[in-house]
Amino acid sequence: MAKNEYIDAVPEDIDNLKTLANNKISYKSRNEAIDILEKYKCRQSIDILWRLMMNDRVYSVQHKAFLALQNFGEQVHLPKKRKGHLVKDINKKLGVVQRAFNDSEYSPNEFLEKFKSMYPEAYDIYSYEKGTKMQSWVINTLNSLPKK
Repeated sequence: MAKNEYIDAVPEDIDNLKTLANNKISYKSRNEAIDILEKYKCRQSIDILWRLMMNDRVYSVQHKAFLALQNFGEQVHLPKKRKGHLVKDINKKLGVVQRAFNDSEYSPNEFLEKFKSMYPEAYDIYSYEKGTKMQSWVINTLNSLPKK
């Protein structure tokens, strides 16, 4: 749809869209929800988009929700992109994952899978932010942790 084109109605699958928008372990699901919500201008869509714009920890989700709200004519201001550590105590969390291997050898992919299973929300945030550099970021971070 072009800018300012939307339907003044509640989407038929609004409950499913709420579920997608609340999926904290998949920024892709939240972006998919926005892709549909931005086509339906109604109180429920607007409320979900506001929450995503103000509170989501993945910047692409915030930005996409901002654009949808702006298109609806809402008075919005894009939140600033977070800098530094996006998740509190991320280094400690990575250390916990590392210790879960009990000093046995592991590959970077095995580490990432365990990180994803132990801290799915943190994994989601960093997988978006780091993209293709996720593996090298983890290796560098682990190398910087104090040795036990």
